Amino acid sequence: MGVDTAVIWAVIILIGIMLYVIADGFDLGVGLLFPFVSSDDDRDRMMASVAPIWDGNETWLVMGGAALMAAFPLAYAVVLSALYLPIVFMLIGLILRGVAFEARAKSSDKSRHLWDKAFFGGSLLASLSQGVILGAYMSGIEMANGQFAGGAWDWFSPFALFCGVALTAAYALLGSTWLIMKTDDILQNIMRRLTKPLVWMLLLFMLVISVWTPLAHEAIAERWFSTPNLFWLAPLPILTLVACVLLLRSVAHGESAPFVMTLLVMMLGFLGLGISLWPNVIPPSVSIWEASSPASSQGFALVGALVTIPIILMYSAWSYYVFRGKVSAEDAYH
Repeated sequence: MGVDTAVIWAVIILIGIMLYVIADGFDLGVGLLFPFVSSDDDRDRMMASVAPIWDGNETWLVMGGAALMAAFPLAYAVVLSALYLPIVFMLIGLILRGVAFEARAKSSDKSRHLWDKAFFGGSLLASLSQGVILGAYMSGIEMANGQFAGGAWDWFSPFALFCGVALTAAYALLGSTWLIMKTDDILQNIMRRLTKPLVWMLLLFMLVISVWTPLAHEAIAERWFSTPNLFWLAPLPILTLVACVLLLRSVAHGESAPFVMTLLVMMLGFLGLGISLWPNVIPPSVSIWEASSPASSQGFALVGALVTIPIILMYSAWSYYVFRGKVSAEDAYH
């Protein structure tokens, strides 16, 4: 029996997207929390906490897009056509955030507040756009004769907008728990105060989405609530609830525990999303096998991926290890 390269590539892409959501999520979250911190020194520390790693985190976004094009070209063409506008908005937000990150460090005190606003605005636009992309993707993409058959604004829906707000809250939670781990004193206390309401907001959003999606999509309801799937999948929401409870308990005195528990909640949520959509790469009905490139092409690209992905993982791990520990006022990004 041959190796199913389509499944291997689907797993690689899913892991890459999850790593991007986790890694770039917390530094987008740092930008989202800027309005809640008034001190320039504390804002300097916030930026310093992600300065060595923020651009490397976006490697996973690039890798995911390239992998989708190589392994599932039909999905690449259809999904990008359907979600062209929110993808452009996301890229504008990421560019604005990147420019603001560098310009703020070199600007005078008089203009710094403008770059602070740009950093927040870019982070907000990118976060909302990514959530809208997710919501529109889950809602399904209209196709005819192997091509996108919908309109330019099909992505604009109440569910997609709700997912945009939900993912923004999730990123803000990642950012606050990251800063609890990386800072101390007044700034850390501010983040502890912000984290609890963010946890409750995320729980509410997850609950609404968990009810909304089965009601709107019969196939998802069948996946989760038919037997024996109901018994096999029941541990997932239970584990998510337990992780949220542990997260709330760790906020008052924990250092790294809140961030670790937030990562766990995000991964469990991502796993639930994968279960809902599998094995479709173009919802609601185009599977990974129907959208695949030839197995020979996937196998050829897989050789390169199996070389480059471990290198990226090792480099990322080394970066986090080198810049571990608390960020002090002397570490401000200039």
